[in-house]
Amino acid sequence: MQALRERFQKELSQVRSLRELQEIRARYLGRKGALTEALKGLKALPPEERRQQGRLLNELKASMEEALRQRQQALKEAELKEALTREALDITLPGHYGPPGRPHPVSTVLEEIVEVFLSMGFSVEEGPEVELDYYNFEALNIPRDHPARDMQDTFYVSDDVLLRTHTSPVQIRVMKQQRPPLRFIAPGKVYRCDADVSHTPMFHQVEGLMVAEDISFAHLKGTLEAFLHRLFGQDVPVRFRPSYFPFTEPSAEVDIGCIFCRGSGCRVCQGSGWIEILGAGMVHPRVFEMVGYEPERYSGFAFGMGVERIAMLRYQIEDIRLFFVNDARFLAQF
Repeated sequence: MQALRERFQKELSQVRSLRELQEIRARYLGRKGALTEALKGLKALPPEERRQQGRLLNELKASMEEALRQRQQALKEAELKEALTREALDITLPGHYGPPGRPHPVSTVLEEIVEVFLSMGFSVEEGPEVELDYYNFEALNIPRDHPARDMQDTFYVSDDVLLRTHTSPVQIRVMKQQRPPLRFIAPGKVYRCDADVSHTPMFHQVEGLMVAEDISFAHLKGTLEAFLHRLFGQDVPVRFRPSYFPFTEPSAEVDIGCIFCRGSGCRVCQGSGWIEILGAGMVHPRVFEMVGYEPERYSGFAFGMGVERIAMLRYQIEDIRLFFVNDARFLAQF
């Protein structure tokens, strides 16, 4: 028994890891360990000697277990200390410089457009980007066989579900839920199957609607002229040209005097001195009928513009794709 104790203490003092400690535990206290075998041998002793030797062996077992526990605790503390030392971070070292972020030019222009209309008493409405054909086309006086559908290359999810091609569906949804008077804008992302230096499959639009009694084209002109002067300056001329949209009648394209050549003619305005900026018109009576408004009682106007187009003019950007490639050199300029 004394030899067993001395051998155990010698081996325990040489342990350097928890794995080695487990091996010693098994060697002495395991099912076939040295102390376990000694306990099994007690049955061969006379009863009196069996009790005495059994007590001594149990005391030895208890001392071994306590020694193993203490050694295990010491090894765990040593491993933790080593890990903390190995994985410690020197917080006095200088950090890595990260250039500050800046607002995206499209976000900046969109916020400015929204702010101008909010100051004019318009509210902001939103709608789903995955839209029903009914709201995107039919309720806007564009039935399935209407040739105006060819004006927009549409991403269809199914026959009746699509990615909205404009934010005009928001106008239908709001009119179906509210009664006039209405005055709001609908900013958001829209999707068309088109991509080149001036078109992207996803872009941003802001469309607006005002509906009440006795709304005239003069209200439309006054509102849009005030908006464009706020955006581009009081000295920028504005003109309205007759155009066609299925959901407005009469309809107009709105131009501003070229902000690059000041009307003298340049490459941007193709020598005309004017730049197309948005489309607008008086809401078609058929659209009012689709939402349950009385065309004889109510009138209104609608307009829509592309945010990227305005941002390209504002910052003199020639390729719309630069807005979406996340080139840090490009974004750092704003």
